[in-house]
Amino acid sequence: MSFILAIQGAASQGILWGIMALGVYITFRLLDFADLTVDGSFATGGAVCAVAIVNGINPILAVLLAIIAGFVAGAITGLLHTKCQIPAILAGILTQIGLYSINLRIMGKSNTPLLQSDTIFKGLSNTFNLSQAWITLNIGIICAIIVILICYWFFGTEIGSAIRATGNNEHMVRALGANTNTTKLLGLMISNGLIAMSGALVTQSQGYADIKMGIGAIVIGLASIVIGEVILGRKPGFMFTLTAIIVGSILYRIIVAVVLQLGLSTDDLKLLTALLVGIALTVPVMVSKRKQIATYKKLTKEKENA
Repeated sequence: MSFILAIQGAASQGILWGIMALGVYITFRLLDFADLTVDGSFATGGAVCAVAIVNGINPILAVLLAIIAGFVAGAITGLLHTKCQIPAILAGILTQIGLYSINLRIMGKSNTPLLQSDTIFKGLSNTFNLSQAWITLNIGIICAIIVILICYWFFGTEIGSAIRATGNNEHMVRALGANTNTTKLLGLMISNGLIAMSGALVTQSQGYADIKMGIGAIVIGLASIVIGEVILGRKPGFMFTLTAIIVGSILYRIIVAVVLQLGLSTDDLKLLTALLVGIALTVPVMVSKRKQIATYKKLTKEKENA
């Protein structure tokens, strides 16, 4: 029974963290921008949400405030890169470091509990008399569907297509008269807005915000993207890709839950994540090489027979 509950909890958390993975996907895959702001903006979303709820603000409005905070964090990274000409990785690191102190300022301490405050999940759990895990799962599914649909619509618009094109061929976009600095800035804002939203939802789900809650978020996001691509494959269709990322996040959390149930120490989770990402990145390369070798052997054999 405990194993089933662990899987259920992992699935619900996987969906919430999957929204963060969608944000990571926007920068790393669509923009081709190595944004390391993630760890900081995730914690910022949680910090803003927790402080807002503690001060009596509606939990849904608290999530919206967290998203705005994420927009600002992404904008800072974008401006450092586009206006100050700071390399992408360094711009993200600078913002991430700054956000650590800002998050401490926001909360006034390293941890803000929500045990005595109403959250989206707690309120619905009491209303429908259901476990918080089930409520988290269902709310997570609804939020993920909404985010996927909005992303699918937005990146199909003219400005959204320009953001995607910037990642594919920045010089071509400039040649067509578009401002790539603007598209990068917008992409980073949207990405970190989603990441902060995920941080806010995770905070409400777990019942507290912590200054270190974002550590390793970037790796988890990449793991979700890679696992989704490996398991479901890189099939054409933007909607399928976005869905695969959420599925990858769920699978990652389930893998972690299963391993923990088998007795792995929580101290080894970071190592497990690194191994999962490494394996997931290696498998497609090995499969591709095998296909190339098989094709080469087939062509060689046909030439010999001819």
